[in-house]
Amino acid sequence: MMESLFASGHAADLVLAVLALEGLWLRLARRWSLGAIAGLLGPAVLIVTGLRGALVGAEWWWVARPRAASLPLHLIDLRSRL
Repeated sequence: MMESLFASGHAADLVLAVLALEGLWLRLARRWSLGAIAGLLGPAVLIVTGLRGALVGAEWWWVARPRAASLPLHLIDLRSRL
């Protein structure tokens, strides 16, 4: 059961679903701006997207590109908070 959950990439899909719910909660309950939500959750979404690619055996660039893109987004978010 757990092996197929990871081999299919659905484990990463579950994490992405939780991140989407968190974003929805931040927007509706906390009234965060979409930019603030994207800055906070965007890097996590990109890292998990790369993880999903690794789990399903995708080409190397499906793993590397989202992970590489997460760093600048994270730094932009940090800069806006400091």
